[in-house]
Amino acid sequence: MIKSLVDSGPLVALFNNSDKYNKDAIHVMKSNKLQLYTTWPVITEVVYLLGNHRTIIQDFLNWVYEGGLIMFDITLSDLFRIIELSSKYSDVPMDFADASLVAISERESLNNIFTFDSDFYIYRHKNKSFNNIWNSK
Repeated sequence: MIKSLVDSGPLVALFNNSDKYNKDAIHVMKSNKLQLYTTWPVITEVVYLLGNHRTIIQDFLNWVYEGGLIMFDITLSDLFRIIELSSKYSDVPMDFADASLVAISERESLNNIFTFDSDFYIYRHKNKSFNNIWNSK
């Protein structure tokens, strides 16, 4: 089983058939045995990005509730690291959800990420590039 962080893009794409990355997200999920990890800021961002699609939002939240992924809590130490990261990457700029994933990657020693976000080619995990599962498809 591959342990991987997951960003909002693949989660939105998995649940929204009209998303341009829908087929890519499904392919990655079917062709890899992934244990997905994320944060509450990412879940919030997914619900926001799904917009007014109430049925899709319900399906997504039920999937999360039934164990589709594991969510990490953000501690005060993590929040301090998020502030540092947001300052470090202010020229990108880094949003709160992405910063939470980078902070958690450091805390939990997770270098894999499933994302469609090109910013994760810039962000570093302990001074190393992230391994994007999407590129491994």
